[in-house]
Order: sequence, then C-alpha cells, then structure tokens
Amino acid sequence: MSRTRRTAAAVVLALVLPLPVLAAAPASASPSAHRAAAPAATAVAPAELPAPTGPYAVGRDILHLVDAHRPDPWVPSAGPRQLMVSMYYPARPGTGGPAPYMTTEAARLMIQTKIPGSTVPPETVSRTRTWSHTDAIPLHGRHPLILLSPGFTMPRTELTSLAEDLAGRGYVVALVDHTYENSGTTFPDGQTLTCTVCDNPDAYPPDAIENNRAKDLSFVVDALTGHRHPAWRLAHMIDGRRIGVAGHSLGGASAVPTMAHDKRVLAGIDLDGTMFTPVPDDGLGGRPFMMIGHPTGTDEDPTWTDAWGRLRGWKRWLTVAGSNHGSFTDVPVLARELGVPEPPGTTLTPQRAVQLTRTYVAAFFDLHLRHIPQPVLNGPTPAWPEVGFHAP
Repeated sequence: MSRTRRTAAAVVLALVLPLPVLAAAPASASPSAHRAAAPAATAVAPAELPAPTGPYAVGRDILHLVDAHRPDPWVPSAGPRQLMVSMYYPARPGTGGPAPYMTTEAARLMIQTKIPGSTVPPETVSRTRTWSHTDAIPLHGRHPLILLSPGFTMPRTELTSLAEDLAGRGYVVALVDHTYENSGTTFPDGQTLTCTVCDNPDAYPPDAIENNRAKDLSFVVDALTGHRHPAWRLAHMIDGRRIGVAGHSLGGASAVPTMAHDKRVLAGIDLDGTMFTPVPDDGLGGRPFMMIGHPTGTDEDPTWTDAWGRLRGWKRWLTVAGSNHGSFTDVPVLARELGVPEPPGTTLTPQRAVQLTRTYVAAFFDLHLRHIPQPVLNGPTPAWPEVGFHAP
C-alpha cells in the first residue's frame, strides 16, 4: 500500500513527536487516563528557539476573533466560530517586552496528549524562549501577509520559529489556532478548549477538517483586511494585495482548499501534509505552489503525485533527506531539550532543520510576493545538499 504522510486511520496519533516515545507509553495511556500516583516532575531547563535571521526585530500581538456569521462546525452549541491568532510583525529594535511561548495550561495539555506519562513540568515548555516582543513599535510601511496553519492536534505555537523568522524578514504573519482541532487553545477568559475532533476521527474526515481550515483562514483575511474597522490595531501594516499561505501537516494540506476558494491568496506551501482535498482541475489558476516533505521510502505519497500533475503554474516538490514529519516545526528543538529522541533515520539536526525550513519558505514568498529572484529554488545547491528536487 502506498505510504502517505498522514492517514485517516492515524488521525489521532501523535504524528509530530517521535514514534519511540509513543511506543514506550502504556497501552492504556490517553489524554483522559487517570493514574493512581503521578511521578515526580523532572526538572528540565526551558528551550530556546533559534534567533530569527532577518534584519528586523519582531513584535507579537494576540487576537481573539469571532466569526458571527458561522457557527462552530465541531461544537455547534458553542455558538459562533472563535479563533485565537498570533500576529507577528517587523518591529523597531529595543521596544516591547518578551513574548511568552504559550500558556502553561496549553503546554500541560500538549505534553499530556503527546507524551503520556511524561514528568516534564509544563512550565518547561511554556517558558521556551522566543525572540518576539509584546507591544513592540511596528516598522513603517506595508508588508505582505502570510497565513500559517499548524498540524492537526498541534497548537499554533509549533510554527513559532518560522513565524518569527518571516516577521524578521519583513512579513506580517497570522499564526492561527483552529479551535477544537488541537491539544489546547487558551482564550482571553482563561479557558483552554481541547480537541473535540480528536475524540472521534471517523466522524470528522480529514478533507472536512481541511476545508474548515480554509474557511478559518479566509475569515482571518476578512478580519484583517476586509473591514473599515479591522480586528487588529496594526492592520495598516498589511498589504492586502500580497497574501500567501503555508502550514504543516494537515495545516499545509489546507493551503490547497484555501487557495481554491480564496483568490486573494496568491501563493501556497505545504510542509509535509497529505492532501485529502485534491488540487482542483484549474490547477489553482496557475498560482505558485511548493511542497516540502520528508522521504517516504520507495512509494510516493499518491496525493502529492496527483497534486503535482494538476498544478498549472510555478511549482516545486522538494524532499529533505534525513528529515522526519516534525522537522519543519519547533518540535525537534523542544524534543532535544526534553530528552525526547528523534525517529529512526533522522540525521537532520534540529538547528539545521529550522534553518532549512526558514530558508526555503522565505525564498518562496520572496520570489512570488516580492518578485525577488531566488536561485536556491532553481535546483540542487551545495549549500543545501539535503534538498532534492522532484523531476517533472
């Protein structure tokens, strides 16, 4: 059977954290399992994300957005769809205060979900050092907007390092938590909502989740650019004529329906996500699209093969040797600090993985939203020998 990056049958598994950790967990372990006696917490120093590589400092705001015109698709009784969004933007250096990585409760739920039985204190994750600053003074001018969508079951913070780097290069970034689709989303009232969709994967097919995410992302664009009174105090920074989308795993696959249904989104990247929603017959209208993934063995992901044949415009399919599914996120950096081993066959170090992901994602958007030539996208290069280019 052909291998895919993500299958419907595995929709509730921890697809990002290494398999050896999951295999070591007791068979009865689950996010809701009760234990007679919790082991003592293991003291681990908080991790530090790699510093952004761009010329600008990074500011961060948190938005609570409510779509009054759409009931929540997973929990209709909750009322209108509500989202938490982290906005990253280029800022003046030396302004603002340190931005926390995530709330302690969201960190606790992520650890409980991904590493059952772990004794790592949630503060170890929540206090991960970031490079963004709250209340930072924004840089003048208007900047392209990048939408980022995390992997299924993962909080938006898994893409913090990528978001910070893009902002440091002069992009505005909207990093979106898709409520009820991840281990925990904390709202301004202090409530942290958990993953309803994870409890019954058969009732929530992946293509339905992808298409809902497309609606979430289009709503975010509306809230930021489509109103006389936008939802963000710094919305004047956004150039609404230059919008791109990227994501990891299911979040990356969601770039396809997002672009299919929203022509404002001009370019998209899928970071290792199996595409349960096919590229439409018009090939996304010729808009550019890039797929970056880990090696899948002798059998290619059939959804990527199908997408490759359907895409009509500029396109790239890159395979990163020595990587794994989580290599395109913050997870390897956090896992190393927590003492969690990488999956077998992983030779790409966490720092190298972050650097590679940042380089190719930024190059893609610099080329297609800023029209700056990017030789790194033309083919293999000695600087990045891990990156293979799929031939047509």
